[in-house]
Amino acid sequence: MQDKKQLLTAAKTVLKGNDRGNYTMPAPDLYPHQWLWDSCFTAIGLRHLDIDRAKLEITSLLAGQWHNGMLPNIIFRSENRYAADRNAWNSRVNPESPDHLSTSGITQPPMLAEAIVQIGSKLKASERRSWYKTTWPALLAYHQWLYEDRDPHDEGLVLLVHPWEAGLDNTPPWTTELREHLLPGWIRLLKSLGLLGLVGLFRRDTQHVPIDERYTTIEVLALFDGQRRLRRKAYVTDKIIPHALFSIEDLTFNSILVRANEHVIAIAKDIRVELPDELVAHIRKTRRSLEELWDPYAGQYFSRDFVTHNLIKEPSIAAFMPLYAGSVSKERARQIVALLENDHLFGTAYPVPSVPLNSKWFDAKRYWQGPTWVNTNWLIIDGLKRYGYDDHAAALTEMTLEMVSQSGFAEYFNPLTGAAAGANNFSWTAALTIDLLKT
Repeated sequence: MQDKKQLLTAAKTVLKGNDRGNYTMPAPDLYPHQWLWDSCFTAIGLRHLDIDRAKLEITSLLAGQWHNGMLPNIIFRSENRYAADRNAWNSRVNPESPDHLSTSGITQPPMLAEAIVQIGSKLKASERRSWYKTTWPALLAYHQWLYEDRDPHDEGLVLLVHPWEAGLDNTPPWTTELREHLLPGWIRLLKSLGLLGLVGLFRRDTQHVPIDERYTTIEVLALFDGQRRLRRKAYVTDKIIPHALFSIEDLTFNSILVRANEHVIAIAKDIRVELPDELVAHIRKTRRSLEELWDPYAGQYFSRDFVTHNLIKEPSIAAFMPLYAGSVSKERARQIVALLENDHLFGTAYPVPSVPLNSKWFDAKRYWQGPTWVNTNWLIIDGLKRYGYDDHAAALTEMTLEMVSQSGFAEYFNPLTGAAAGANNFSWTAALTIDLLKT
């Protein structure tokens, strides 16, 4: 592995190159806009370099918040060349969208509270409380929206209406639902006529990344069809759910929410504000309800179908996210860690793969269907530390840094060889590398 000082310098260069003034784009060309959890992870790294710039990363994100509290997964750039991106979402069809910005109409994993607290940890007490007070109204409104809008049956688990909301877009739980049960008829027709290859020629993403490292064309069509259906319903959840292609209580999203709720409680205590009783009740229920996603026969947690309440028993990187939540028992944590130790599942040369080796979906280079990602490693490392698996956390940290040192700041990596895949000069890879080096 290259010298840590050299690795740190290289990571700083990536973030500087992707800096757009008030936010950091995830990567040049392929990802020019501001993404929700990307900026949260980026801010966690930036706090070590420039605390004011880290704050700006978050406050610029909050500028895109909808009037109802929703935080969109994308805030679009305003230049004319991005008009097609803005028009594809047309967030203005919903009156709750921001007045002077174009955004998407869906959200992403709630990493906001984590980023706010991580920045706060670098500040003196008085500065930290001031920072918390600045961000508190938006943070509170977001968590209230999650429950009011996305927990319609008051079950404690938030539902998602599109794979892009999960962040782990085409992991097996989502791909199974998309390809085996919910594929629209017109896409099935294209497939039967052998026209998917022709459609693939017009994909923009594969102009920057090899096609075997991205979604399959059939997945791309299904994802955009799902987004179009949401737009037709003006992104109003009450209108979407009865006809939704996707309504899943996602394990990763809800695990992150459990942890985010802990941070919300801690922030409220620090700035001496009372949480609304209704939100407190929701927070307690989410912590309990996460246990409903446990399958004793498989010895792991899974996502769940919102309508049927059936577990979607397709193993993925999500299995480790309850460690990050920190709410599961020590015995269940032990069973989860055992998955990490198994060389036939997740114990690859460059862990942690997004899909286990024995899955029919495993593909070492294809997006969330096999590659190792630095952001999920960061979450797992945090979870391992919470449960006292310090040696595991140290080993995963070392292997993550070795992978980045060997292959650069890629979007994701081949878990068998450590080779780079996806976009180059990826911001959260650089930012979280900085955090792993500094903590």
